[in-house]
Amino acid sequence: MCTWLSRFRTFRAHLSAVAALVALGWTPAAHASWCGDGLWLDAMVASHHFHPDKDFEQFNPGIGVECWVTPQWAVTGGYFRNSLSKPSFYGGGVWGPDFLHWNYIRLAVMAGLISGYDYGSYGLGHNHTVGPVAAPLIMLEYKRVGANIILIPPIPSSDLPFTLGFMLRMRF
Repeated sequence: MCTWLSRFRTFRAHLSAVAALVALGWTPAAHASWCGDGLWLDAMVASHHFHPDKDFEQFNPGIGVECWVTPQWAVTGGYFRNSLSKPSFYGGGVWGPDFLHWNYIRLAVMAGLISGYDYGSYGLGHNHTVGPVAAPLIMLEYKRVGANIILIPPIPSSDLPFTLGFMLRMRF
């Protein structure tokens, strides 16, 4: 009972932090000063795993934000239900240089921290479930809508292979 209650409190605290971040992003003053080059709401939808012999959860609902502070740099964070059916929170930065931007397509890289996986000896926290991530992105956008395709590297200690993640995006 105590374990379930502590998990619920942790989940509630993380969800409250994400909701506060989204609410701050929607205020006109914060949008104008912090996210002058765009504020995007991301909806994590699905994933595809490159491992023919294991079953992973392919439907991964979640929500996140991208705050573009310059035309090439963004701060991002959010929550999703990962492929191991555990809650995952992520936060970090996105770099999308101009020379990798053509019309509706931008190539970028995201780096930061993500939770919900067993990172073994290089994980953070008391149970090593927070770890670093660096992943390439293909960002598609047309006016106020778009999509992200992210290639997530394997996490050997969780027996997780290369994974493609799919997000839908909306600009505010």
